[in-house]
Amino acid sequence: MDDDVTTALVTGANKGIGYAIAEHLGARGMRVLVGARSDAGRDKAVSRLRASGVDAHGVRIDVTDDRSVAQAAAEVEERFGRLDVLVNNAGVSGPFDPVTWTQDPTTLDLDVVRQVVDVNVYGVVRVTNAMLPLLRRSPAPRIVNASSSMGSLGRQPGPVMAAYAPSKTFLNGITTQYARAFADTPIIVNAACPGLVATDFNDFAGDRTAAQGAATAVRLATLPDDGPRGGFFEDAGVVPW
Repeated sequence: MDDDVTTALVTGANKGIGYAIAEHLGARGMRVLVGARSDAGRDKAVSRLRASGVDAHGVRIDVTDDRSVAQAAAEVEERFGRLDVLVNNAGVSGPFDPVTWTQDPTTLDLDVVRQVVDVNVYGVVRVTNAMLPLLRRSPAPRIVNASSSMGSLGRQPGPVMAAYAPSKTFLNGITTQYARAFADTPIIVNAACPGLVATDFNDFAGDRTAAQGAATAVRLATLPDDGPRGGFFEDAGVVPW
């Protein structure tokens, strides 16, 4: 493979914000790896991206499965040799009340909390650590974690979401620890809030497009070497933690 081409892996890139991130990174000339569990969804996304001129390739990955993540890392190494950008976009909300759009902490099923954290936090750690040897081969590695302002303890927007919101708070904390660990390396890691985007994640109730939601993640994925580290950002700037 051409060593001059920047290679980016986006998890959960078969639809929604993840697809938009892949599309915009591809438009910037990057080779985009569409990470997704669904073979059909992944193949469809790759075909759409290629039709728009993006150098897109599919990578099967289930962020909750150690073996799947290890196999994905081995595949990326075999096919592309290194990884320059990792966008940990895959995420879930967990079930919520369809009328109030809430997850009540007083009645919350602990299995729901475990499932949400397994994807939104453990999945990020699992994928990041598996891809880290490949990222270290890049001259300018970037990691972006898809967070939400609902994880902000200062802002606390939206309905009570006792599984989803704390998972993003947890993710923000993990992001800062990675940034501290990478302080003396070229690896830059940050968290991005896309805003309330209309996707099937929220039954298309958002007021922003997927392209708008992708903008901050794309900016953080393409930071210069002196860019910020360990921050939490949205379109308007820093999100209060």
